[in-house]
Formats: sequence, C-alpha cells, structure tokens
Amino acid sequence: MNLPIGMILLLAVGILVYFGIAHRILDRMRLTDKQALLFIVGIIAGSFIDIPVMRSPMEVNVNVGGAVLPFLLSVWLIFKADETSEKVRAVVSSILVAGAVWLGSRYLPYEPETMFMDPKLIYGLSAGLIAYIAGRSRRSAFIGGVLGIILSDIVHMVTILGMGIPGTTNIGGAGAFDVVIIAGVVAVMIAELVGETREKLQGGPVMGNNLPDGLYEFSKDLNPDTKNVAGEQGVASHDEPEQAQQPESDRPNS
Repeated sequence: MNLPIGMILLLAVGILVYFGIAHRILDRMRLTDKQALLFIVGIIAGSFIDIPVMRSPMEVNVNVGGAVLPFLLSVWLIFKADETSEKVRAVVSSILVAGAVWLGSRYLPYEPETMFMDPKLIYGLSAGLIAYIAGRSRRSAFIGGVLGIILSDIVHMVTILGMGIPGTTNIGGAGAFDVVIIAGVVAVMIAELVGETREKLQGGPVMGNNLPDGLYEFSKDLNPDTKNVAGEQGVASHDEPEQAQQPESDRPNS
C-alpha cells in the first residue's frame, strides 16, 4: 500500500519527536513532546474521519485530521504567543498563504500530467516558503502554512458555492491533507534553518525573557550563581578597604 506523502511526513516527524531530536524546535513553538505526539496520532487517526456539514446545494465534508485538528492546533498556538506582533504575523501569513494557493488553483493547470511537479508539492512548498517569509518565527510560519491551506480550502468551497456548481468538497481531505502537512513541515524547517544559521553567525541565542521555556529556565538557573559570585566579590572588595583603613590605635605596637 502506497502511503500519502503527508502521512509519511507525519510518521517521520513522530519518530523525530519520540527520540527527542525535535525537542528544541518544539520548545521554541511552546509545545512539549507529549503534546506533539498526541496531535500527530490524532491527525493520523482523524485523516480517516470525515464530518458532513452540508448536503445541498453541494456536499461539503470536513476532514478531522486534515482540517479540524490542524485548525485547533493553529488557533491554540496563536493564543499561546507572547507578543501581539507574533499573533498578527501568524494571521497575516495565513491570509497570504490562502490567497496565494487560491490564485494558484485558478491559474495553474488542473491536470497533474501537464505540470513539472506534483501539484501537492508545488502548493505545499510554496505555502511553506510564503508562511516563513511572512511569519518569520517558527511558530508563526507553522501557523501560516497550516491555517493558510485550510483557509484556501474554505475560500474554494465558497467560490464554488457562489457559482452554483454542483459537486463535493472535502475540506482538509484527499490532496489537501498532504498539502497541509507539507506546508507546516516546510515552514518550520525553513524557519529552523534560517534561525540556526542566524544564531551561529551572532554567536548564539540572546539571553532574555523572550527565550523558549527550556532556555529561559536554564538562563534563570545561571543568573543566581552569577549574582552570588558578584555579591561575594562585592563583599570582599568592601571588606578590604575597611581593613586597610583600620585606625592606628587598633594596630599592634611594634
């Protein structure tokens, strides 16, 4: 049985998360390993479940694994963002990705045989790149890639519904499932690659409150030691002048 590319990517990411290889990336996205694995398992299982939401004038289904869970994860990550600017970038990147994919679906050929690459890869890679450029951070890029594809599916459904064309639309299902996964993974990979390169060129991550939880806690553990050392040095430096300025009456007679 040939597995869809989205399923293969999910399994690969799940293995990386299970063995702790993706821990640093998840930490920067404010996700734990258990939360990531839970979502991956849920998305894989939910990919086989379609929820019917409309039967007339056209049939509309929503895939749990390709739309519902990724949408909930994206919204959750938006609310967990510390800065308002990051939330805005995530929403803007989602809108830009949705617009780009929707325009691509209107002007690119419908027949995969006429294209130089699988359309799912074209849409997924393009969405991931646009999501990173607009989102910039790992979390905003992921949200933009995933949520943008889901929004483009919704826009496509509304367009067909407005034109009165009969048919069936499966939001987040079939090929859209693969594009959602590809876009999210590609966006995070680009953000991680660029972020790692930038940090190495700058000599490492900057200490501060905007660090991921793991690095921030580590920096807080380091600061008390630094303060104690500085405090001990300060006490010693204060004691030495007092001893040096000891009154002559207290000095021992020669």
